[in-house]
Amino acid sequence: MKTRFFVFIWQALLLGPVFAHHSFSAEYDRNQPVTLSGRVTRVEWVNPHAMVYVDVSAPSGKVTNWEFELGSPNGLMRIGWNRYSLKKGDQITVRGFRARDQSNLVNANLITLADGKTVLNPLSSGDEGGK
Repeated sequence: MKTRFFVFIWQALLLGPVFAHHSFSAEYDRNQPVTLSGRVTRVEWVNPHAMVYVDVSAPSGKVTNWEFELGSPNGLMRIGWNRYSLKKGDQITVRGFRARDQSNLVNANLITLADGKTVLNPLSSGDEGGK
């Protein structure tokens, strides 16, 4: 009986994070693509998703901070990113899909740096290939 209990606990710990992960469609809307430009205010290189925060200026001059979800740090490192790929103060343009709740949250799938270099985020579930 003890063995079954420990196997159950081990499986729950191992598989729990897999089942806890949200789906793209539950949080983001493919029918709400956005492209926003601004300055990076913060980068969080944490699991389960790296996050980038950007101050975006409206034509009226009002500045709003937007949150952009990327892939996991491990996945981003596999495609050449590191925790210093984006830094506070960098001017970037981000393309992605807005959150269903209309908050200032976007699943980013393409980032263009000030020098024109484009950094893809193929780990985004909202990429145009629908992966």
